[in-house]
Amino acid sequence: MTDLSSIFKNIWLKLPFVGEAAPLVTVIELNGVIGELGAGRKGLTLKKVEKAIENAFKPGSVKAVALAINSPGGSPVQSRLIMNAIRAEAAKKETPVLAFIEDVGASGGYILAAAGDEIYADESSIVGSIGVISGGFGFPEALKKIGVERRIYTAGENKSTLDPFKPEDPQDVARLETMLDDLHKQFISLVKERRGAKLSDDPELFSGRFWTGVMARDKGLVDGTAQLGDFLRDRFGKDVKIKRISPESGSLLKRLMGGEAGMAVYRAPALLDAEELIAAGERRALWARFGL
Repeated sequence: MTDLSSIFKNIWLKLPFVGEAAPLVTVIELNGVIGELGAGRKGLTLKKVEKAIENAFKPGSVKAVALAINSPGGSPVQSRLIMNAIRAEAAKKETPVLAFIEDVGASGGYILAAAGDEIYADESSIVGSIGVISGGFGFPEALKKIGVERRIYTAGENKSTLDPFKPEDPQDVARLETMLDDLHKQFISLVKERRGAKLSDDPELFSGRFWTGVMARDKGLVDGTAQLGDFLRDRFGKDVKIKRISPESGSLLKRLMGGEAGMAVYRAPALLDAEELIAAGERRALWARFGL
């Protein structure tokens, strides 16, 4: 007697809408300076990207999560928070993470890339800048010239450290250099932990220099040169479904309300917003370091 269940099964599998679904890869877009800058609090922070991270790992059928990175760096704290959040989800869901550097993945942008189990870049991408920087201005002579007296009162002998209106104090500089050195060691440790034996023994690897994608591959900072779409189709097949998830996505109402549900944020119009001008200058300076 013919097994009817086998017959129906064979017919079912031959139907055009039945069969194994196309593999899914979600892509988290990480674009811009890291950290909050300016009146609009622009920039990448964990608060802004954590939902995107959660959504990227949520589908049960996801084969991998890709990171599309284009960042010159910024806040080391936010860089590590975002990286750690990605690694935590990857471990929990046992999902591989593939990082792709676009124009630039430098300084904190490279920390984001280090969240990947594998890192790829375009041949012309800018990669590296594993170092720490602090900058500012000093105006003590300017005050004298315009006849302004600086008056400052503190409780705590180091509270006015690095005051830009006072002459530079060698002790202040020494303390700052100690902090920068500690942050640099943390950065180096993170890169070594994530990249391990892949790294070359180039003495300038952690000097703050940056390189093209081809040079970064030779130094072990990336696993190869590739572009996201082509790479994913080669690895998962030409039918792979690529779903991009942007931290900026959300309802129109929420964006109009200033990003916080149920609360409209109003800023009085101004012909000249000094805070935003300064922030724009800082963002521009970060990109300009890499010729962008």
